[in-house]
Amino acid sequence: MNPDVTNPAARVIMIVEDEPTIADILASYLRHTGFAPVLMTNGQEALAAIRRSPPDLVLLDVMLPGLDGTEVCRAVRTFSAVPIIMVTARVDEIDRLLGLEVGADDYVCKPFSPREVVARVQTVLRRAGRSSEIAPAPVPWLEIDDDAARITLNGQRLDLTPTEFRLLRLLASRPGRVYSRGQILDLAYLQDQDVSDRIIDSHVKNIRKKIAAILPEVEVIHSVYGIGYRYEA
Repeated sequence: MNPDVTNPAARVIMIVEDEPTIADILASYLRHTGFAPVLMTNGQEALAAIRRSPPDLVLLDVMLPGLDGTEVCRAVRTFSAVPIIMVTARVDEIDRLLGLEVGADDYVCKPFSPREVVARVQTVLRRAGRSSEIAPAPVPWLEIDDDAARITLNGQRLDLTPTEFRLLRLLASRPGRVYSRGQILDLAYLQDQDVSDRIIDSHVKNIRKKIAAILPEVEVIHSVYGIGYRYEA
């Protein structure tokens, strides 16, 4: 893997994309921002390259010849935690990507703005702790007692309603995973509950307030615009 970069300290971004025009545009924007882009067109070759020398982040197209992006992502997650941003041309792929729990850190949909992709790359790298510009936040200790339907944060009990307990438990069970509002509705609410997106947002707001009462400087429930929420300490 030979990064296209003049600065050896630049972070390496692997672009796995079989459409040359898209790959070249992304590489140009990333290079201009100070990253070192590496271009790959084949899922199997990308997987082998990541295994040999992991980049700092992977931009991984879903539709690839041979080994597709979801299979590559699953395989990478068996040996590496390298940040992965999935790229898809189909909006209906989003729920499938989330539902399959392939282990991606984020996704973008085609057509996209190259500037948006660069911003996503920077955000995911910061979130992964690879940027020295942001000081690490204190990591809250969350303990879930299913038998007592109780959650404690740094040893202090959160005064949650039964619905709030189920919602926070769902999000905290898979840190980093994005749950769509539909998935939250299916997994955290009782079947006889009449629930709308607005109610879900209200419950999340209440949980955030209760967490802030214990750790005011720490945010653990993050909004994912247009999709839903994820828990990340």
